[in-house]
Amino acid sequence: MLYWLQQLQIKRWQHNTSLVKIPAEPSTTSTQLCQLPSAPWEAPPAPPVPLTPPAPTVLSAPSVSSVTNESAQEAKTGGKSSPSSSMNKREKKMTSSLQPSGEKVSGKEGSPVDKLSRLQHEVFTLTEELKSQKELVRLLHKALEAAQQEKRTSKRFLSAAGEQERLELVRHKERCITDLDGRLEALLKDKEELEQRLAMQDCQVNELQQHVQLMMEKNNAKQEVILKLSEQVAACMADPQRTVANSMGTETFCRLQEKIENLKCAYLEAKNCQIESKYLVVLRRLQESKGLDSSQQEMVERLIEDSLQGDKKDGFKLNPVSEYDDYGFKTIPDYEVEDVKLLAKIQALEIRSNNLRNNEMVDKPLRTRWANYLASRPLDQLAPSPELKGLIRCGIPVEYREQVWRWIVRTRTQVSRKWNPNCYQELRKHCEVSEHLASRQIRLDLHRTLTSNKHFSSPTSDAVQKLQRILLAFSWQNPTIGYCQGLNRLAAIALLVLKGEEDAFWCLVAVVEIIMPQDYYSKTLTASQADQRVFRDFLAEKMPRLMAHFKEHSIDHSLITFNWFLVVFVESLVSDILLRAWDAFLYEGTKVIFRYALALFKYNEEDILKIHDNLEIYQYLRFFTKTISDGRKLMTIAFNDMNPFPMKLLKNRREFHMERLTAELLELERIQEEFVKEQQVERKDKDLDTAVNEDEEVIQTAVSLHHTS
Repeated sequence: MLYWLQQLQIKRWQHNTSLVKIPAEPSTTSTQLCQLPSAPWEAPPAPPVPLTPPAPTVLSAPSVSSVTNESAQEAKTGGKSSPSSSMNKREKKMTSSLQPSGEKVSGKEGSPVDKLSRLQHEVFTLTEELKSQKELVRLLHKALEAAQQEKRTSKRFLSAAGEQERLELVRHKERCITDLDGRLEALLKDKEELEQRLAMQDCQVNELQQHVQLMMEKNNAKQEVILKLSEQVAACMADPQRTVANSMGTETFCRLQEKIENLKCAYLEAKNCQIESKYLVVLRRLQESKGLDSSQQEMVERLIEDSLQGDKKDGFKLNPVSEYDDYGFKTIPDYEVEDVKLLAKIQALEIRSNNLRNNEMVDKPLRTRWANYLASRPLDQLAPSPELKGLIRCGIPVEYREQVWRWIVRTRTQVSRKWNPNCYQELRKHCEVSEHLASRQIRLDLHRTLTSNKHFSSPTSDAVQKLQRILLAFSWQNPTIGYCQGLNRLAAIALLVLKGEEDAFWCLVAVVEIIMPQDYYSKTLTASQADQRVFRDFLAEKMPRLMAHFKEHSIDHSLITFNWFLVVFVESLVSDILLRAWDAFLYEGTKVIFRYALALFKYNEEDILKIHDNLEIYQYLRFFTKTISDGRKLMTIAFNDMNPFPMKLLKNRREFHMERLTAELLELERIQEEFVKEQQVERKDKDLDTAVNEDEEVIQTAVSLHHTS
């Protein structure tokens, strides 16, 4: 309360001081505006006389003690004085303090100008006084509210029944204060952490800026070198007969010229492949059209046959297409149906064109990046990093894939290997001693494994024997799963890349037991079914038009995609794209399968939307993945267009669908048990009816014999 009274006194003193500093001279414009117009018969008014401002009067600010004394006197009188009397006293004091000491009040009236200026000064003074009074009222209201709050708190404290309750009230306030102190400390800690993060981010930004500056300098240096080499090449091409400059020897110039010629030839051949593939596409559409007569149809068939036999007739090719790739997969699959043969030829031409275009523009720079990355660190000392992740997503070159896969597999299975280093050798010995229950199914599936690969084409090949030993060892190593159809393809891919039996075995262990969720390859395939439901949710979010198209035509995409997830696209994609998907899958996990599955549908979404027949859609979905030839485009869709794709969301949806699927399976088991029980009861009833009928027949036979006798 005393604080608010002091504030009140300070405000009054400031107001009185401001009144002293206000000049009394009104402006001439205001004086002229206030004058009334004179009548025509009256003389013109005299010019205004300049007024001298009154001498400033020094006002003494009343002390705080006077205010407190007044309040004390009012308290002694018991507060009987009315508010009006107190306000009159204050007004008298204010007017007495505002009246100048040297001014004498005379009864004579001055000039009109003096009177007008005096009235204006009084109006201004009263206005300021009104403002100050309002400010005083506001301060008094605040003082009153503070006093009432203090009164309520004191009354609450004094109204407590005993000392214990009062003490509890004080403790409650102390707890509140402690809680606020704790919050303040937490906020201060958060502030410090944010400042540290900001400092770290500033450091990172500075490092990135330095790195960018360094890269720009390197780029400028490389551009200068390229310009110099281009000038030298242009000069040599313009005048081939002149002597080669000392900076470039004859051999270097010849190699450079040969490289340029090869680039030109590769570009022209890629262009030729594109034109030929478009030509074959036109022939296929003409073949499917129904508006051609018999002669035109025969001509189209003859052109298709000539195009399919064209490779055999051509005796010379600059870069002939090899029948098998680096891992033994056929580059052009053999088909018996002519229509499918035409599609295979179109696919082969597109793959050839993409390979020729990407070889110099993409593949060689990627090999250089991998060589620079692996040159600075041994393969045994690789560590997960964003740079390595980006390189693996682009694809591991053939010369580095075996080593990088071996590092990834050993990193994922290092705990199991340390626990039992000779695990594979012991399992092989166990396979020789006893035969597993799944051995018969494994032998049947061996001949259906990667039929388009030359390493698995013969039943007696070395790769088939290695694959059999790997699958038998895994069936003993994981008795819960034993063997599941599809494991043969996973192990075959691992064997083709890693080449060693033991490394391929551990790769299969890493995929089935570590990367994939639990129960993915169990008898019920519970996790595999849950992933199909998760994929359906993602497909509806990323491609709502395609999902609506599937619903409209009653298409169950899981009939196609279930095998994609189970064997990680083996025998569904061409080998080059398949191995790139496997590169990222082994390093990042199952999220890559979802990314590539969504990318496959996005790649051909428009073509699928054009088909409006249920059977044709299913036929297209079974075949369209093998027609995709641009792996770079598919990779870009998978890792860029499908973003955002958080792993946390994938885990949450897996858990949700796993719970629902488990409940459904339990309900199904309960229904099956009830059905079996009902069948058993019906069988007992039938047996009883049969026994009764047999007894009746015996009795009837005996009666008939008795009558005959």
